[in-house]
Amino acid sequence: MIEQKWNEDWKFWVDKDSFALVWDIPEIARDITLPHDAMIEKPANPDSLNGGNTGFRDGDVYTYVKMLHAPEEYKEKTIMLKFEGVYMNAFVYVNGQLAAKSPFGYTTFYAPLNDFLKYGEDNEIRVQVRAGAMTNSRWYSGAGIYRDVYLLESGLTHIVPEGVQVKTENADETYATLKVATELENKTAVTQDLVIETVIKDNEENVVAKECTFATIFAGENRTLQQRILVDNPKLWSAENPKLYTFETKVYENTEAKELLDEAVDTFGIRTLAVDAKRGFRVNDKSVNLRGGCIHHDSGLLGAATYEDAQYRQILKMKEAGFNAIRMSHHPMAPAMLRACDEIGMYVMDETFDMWNRLKSNYDYGLYFQEWWEKDVTAMVRKDYNHPSVILYSVGNEIPEIGTDKGAQTCQEISDKIRSLDDTRYTLASINGVFAAGDAVDQIVADVAANLSAEDKIDGNVNDFMSLMDAHMDEIVVHDAISKRLEKACAGIDVAGYNYMTARYEKDGETYPNRVIVGSETYPPEIARNWELVERLPHVIGDFTWTGWDYIGEAGVGIPAYKWGEGGFGAGFPAQLAYPGDFDITGFRRPASYYREAVFGLSKKPYIAVQNPTHYGEFLIKTPWIISDSTANWNWNGMEGKPAIVEVYAQGDEVELFLNETSLGKKPAGKEAGFRTLFETTYEPGTLVAVSYENGQEIGRSELATAGAERVLAVEQEAYAGLKHSEQELVYVQVEMRDQNGVLAADDNQKITLSVDGEVEVLGFGSGNPKPNYNFNEGVTELFGGRAQIIIKKPEEDVTLTVTTGDGVCGSIRVPGGANF
Repeated sequence: MIEQKWNEDWKFWVDKDSFALVWDIPEIARDITLPHDAMIEKPANPDSLNGGNTGFRDGDVYTYVKMLHAPEEYKEKTIMLKFEGVYMNAFVYVNGQLAAKSPFGYTTFYAPLNDFLKYGEDNEIRVQVRAGAMTNSRWYSGAGIYRDVYLLESGLTHIVPEGVQVKTENADETYATLKVATELENKTAVTQDLVIETVIKDNEENVVAKECTFATIFAGENRTLQQRILVDNPKLWSAENPKLYTFETKVYENTEAKELLDEAVDTFGIRTLAVDAKRGFRVNDKSVNLRGGCIHHDSGLLGAATYEDAQYRQILKMKEAGFNAIRMSHHPMAPAMLRACDEIGMYVMDETFDMWNRLKSNYDYGLYFQEWWEKDVTAMVRKDYNHPSVILYSVGNEIPEIGTDKGAQTCQEISDKIRSLDDTRYTLASINGVFAAGDAVDQIVADVAANLSAEDKIDGNVNDFMSLMDAHMDEIVVHDAISKRLEKACAGIDVAGYNYMTARYEKDGETYPNRVIVGSETYPPEIARNWELVERLPHVIGDFTWTGWDYIGEAGVGIPAYKWGEGGFGAGFPAQLAYPGDFDITGFRRPASYYREAVFGLSKKPYIAVQNPTHYGEFLIKTPWIISDSTANWNWNGMEGKPAIVEVYAQGDEVELFLNETSLGKKPAGKEAGFRTLFETTYEPGTLVAVSYENGQEIGRSELATAGAERVLAVEQEAYAGLKHSEQELVYVQVEMRDQNGVLAADDNQKITLSVDGEVEVLGFGSGNPKPNYNFNEGVTELFGGRAQIIIKKPEEDVTLTVTTGDGVCGSIRVPGGANF
């Protein structure tokens, strides 16, 4: 089918009258262009019904309207709309009649239009989004039509949307055998004699293979035709070498005129997958350890609005930081991000649901799961099928009932459904043993507390589950009661996803010699421990940290604090971000990212971070996702002569730290030190230099300097290496407070204001601050760590952006528009 983006010229408003007898368009309606996140437009609210779940933001009932002119020739065509994601409870009406609905919010769905159209006239397309029931999400979901919409057009005899699937049957460097399945539908009243032609092209547009198939499709019939195509000397896809091909499938009438009835074009990759407990995970018969990060779907200052540029930028940055895999948490990934993963080279664990029949929020998808899961699983798999980046399907995240008899049955049903749709990938469940323990929790608490008390490891009176979890998760997750539930949960899946159960890796490899395990969700501070096991144990195929990228919602889970309520569990307003990410929401790498890079062995250059000296000696309130309160900052005015702890993440076997050219000594580094070495010193302005050594030879060095008193506000357009220049839609502009020598003033968190000279749409203005005092659309924000970010739509004409501080320091940039961009 011919797909045309249908994002422009929508009317939008917050709907306050669901029972209106006359569906008009009110005066408050405004013009918008999709994608659109309605929830991010309103500031966070301390009285939010969703609370910290969504970063103190609430949903509502939203209406979108657009007119579609249906020419008379549409009578002989198939017309439909494709919605890639609407959160949540979407109802699509055509001229007041319901054409489609979708409660989930994260899967693609279609609205057939022909039965409702008035030909030769304008037709009203109205989408109502009922996201006002709260709570309905454990993280920031956004709300509205937050992904792209397409208008689809074809003949009455056509290829079903997402109906061409390319499967690699076998492949090596000599040749590959592809099976191409094309799903056809004949909506005419007569039999159709057809020719199906499939052409395979490489990434340089060279035709490398071609096949024609003849078929007779009867009136009203839906049939899938198979073609087997041989490709010589294929370029195999992997994350390290992401070579793509294109298929062009065309359907013609088998007549002398050979009229083209329909066509489909898409990219795919040629690659093979295999996994077992002895040889691990393999791509094209080469072993791969998954260096993974979990991510949620929001795009930082953009909220949930899913722009192609934002997805590419995120995957590029994660790839550059050393990740080779991501897990979409906890719902199906956007098509735009899948395209980025294909092109850039990133393995993907796509996930179905965060809940099944037991709700985690009062009004979440659990209300609809039983009736809708098969449709949504089918939608996810059809969306993913031709994307070589997808290697694993997760059937659910931390499902409480998964270890029960009925839960295990549901697990197998979902897994079997996926296999029936796609037998080329592997299924898993992301299992949290504590969540799965269910009614055995009391017994686990009693047993673990008794054992630890007998060993004098805890006070014998400690019997609170949360207290035990804080320091004794390893003892909890290996309990026999959890083992029994895991046996049931893992029976129906190919790979066991372990959330926070590192202590089981080695033992379960012995007890269950055929069980393949992946760390589907792990604590950032444990990466050195986890990665040693991944490298040593073939049945453990990778690690996915929580999280690769910071996100809105689950507020405070990664915020270090020194007073209760300011961070960690139970963080109060204005905490709006989770803050456990290797990257902050603007795409700036945080210390944990460099720690991980050292553990992975991907950089010999050491990295310096400093624990906040103003809280030296105080008790740090931190969750298991927090390493420390360190930042890359050597600007601590007023702390001169006071003690400070410096963290150095390094490869090698030794690291030396210099303060103003004076050595603070050498200490063990690398694996012996867990890749994290601590130095205690006293703060004095100047320069820290870290030097790492291997067998006495220097292998890398880095420095961290204090910024001078003279300050300059630098405003610079971010270099972009993603989409082709002509297709770029967003422009990212970075704002930094620096000294006269270009050193970042990482202690500067003052208020700044944005002004614009010219016509441009500002989509976001903010920083990575997990406790922002301004919404991202107010034109005012505060620097955080000396940084802020502006996101604009690519302008038609040149525009000037100017950022000003309260004391008059300003910086500006001219962003070229249109053809000059």
